[in-house]
Amino acid sequence: MRILHTSDWHLGRSFHRVSLLEAQAAFLDHLVATVREHEVDAVLVAGDVYDRAVPPLAAVELFDDALHRLAAAAVPTVMISGNHDSARRLGVGAGLIGRAGIHLRTDPAGCATPVVLPDVHGDVAFYGLPYLEPALVKDTLRAERAGHEAVLTAAMERVRADLAERPDGTRSVVLAHAFVAGGEPSDSERDITVGGVAAVPAGVFEGVDYVALGHLHGCQTVTERVRYSGSPLAYSFSEAGHRKTMWLIDLDASGTITAERLDCPVPRPLARLRGRLDDLVDEPALERHRESWVEATLTDPVRPAEPMARLAERFPHTLSLVFEPDRAPDDPHASYARRLKGRDDQQIAEDFVAHVRGGSAADEQERTVLRGAFDHVRVDDGVREVNR
Repeated sequence: MRILHTSDWHLGRSFHRVSLLEAQAAFLDHLVATVREHEVDAVLVAGDVYDRAVPPLAAVELFDDALHRLAAAAVPTVMISGNHDSARRLGVGAGLIGRAGIHLRTDPAGCATPVVLPDVHGDVAFYGLPYLEPALVKDTLRAERAGHEAVLTAAMERVRADLAERPDGTRSVVLAHAFVAGGEPSDSERDITVGGVAAVPAGVFEGVDYVALGHLHGCQTVTERVRYSGSPLAYSFSEAGHRKTMWLIDLDASGTITAERLDCPVPRPLARLRGRLDDLVDEPALERHRESWVEATLTDPVRPAEPMARLAERFPHTLSLVFEPDRAPDDPHASYARRLKGRDDQQIAEDFVAHVRGGSAADEQERTVLRGAFDHVRVDDGVREVNR
């Protein structure tokens, strides 16, 4: 069976206030063309179809058009909801849409009910594990505790139990939206840390032939059988070095896989430039970035006059301007943002506690309280967004 694995479309998202809707439409054109060109048997979308729980109408229309075109191509599609999606909204009409061969898996309670697709060698069972917010699905899945590893372990136990009841030789594919240990994050993914832990071990998925992951935006191989497709477009300048692709997976009669990366269209390359303003606007070697989306980090010791106007004259698509004067990290005049760079909310809060107490660090009990507060706010924000 030939499978096309993609994820993290984030329909409706912009890039530094530049609409990406046209680029997302071009990607979906490419997706449908790829399905036909490579005679794909099944398409997998591993979550974050939309960029937010209540997407703009134009994004919904784009999604609707994609579903009609995939259904018209008579290629079964399996989709799960991600942490950016509203699972309940995305899943509306799933039963009816399923009759057209578009299978939406958004309910955690149904994670052990696969979409079964046959080929000449027998059946392939596709299990969709939507994003599992630990605090919200712990009881549904009867997990031991409210953590990412615990709820995914509980879900996979159900998957393996169902698979064990199926005929010998049934091959298995799992779609999941999670941060799996060994994956490299970028700046454009929403933090899903719970209790100070975001990643789960790849061993959680033991026992299935292929795991199609979503959430991380870089295409990567965690193990031969566990892979991220990454997002089809760059959604932050941290992805400037990414090659945006989809995985074309061939699953043979024994469950052995072969994988090939297929490139996605690039609407405009990204460039991260750093240096003094005069050097950036005068350096001939940088002419190759004239048509790129540019993030410029200026290191001038004194902020120059009209930097954005001067940069835009040389690089018309400059979208981001950062000031980082050449100073030592411990310089008292270093920017607040620079001093906080690389520190998460928990670390910043702990630093604040130490600061107001004259250097006395937070103890373990206080760190636990802070961690619980951040987890509560993150989950509450997610619930409020979904229920709007």
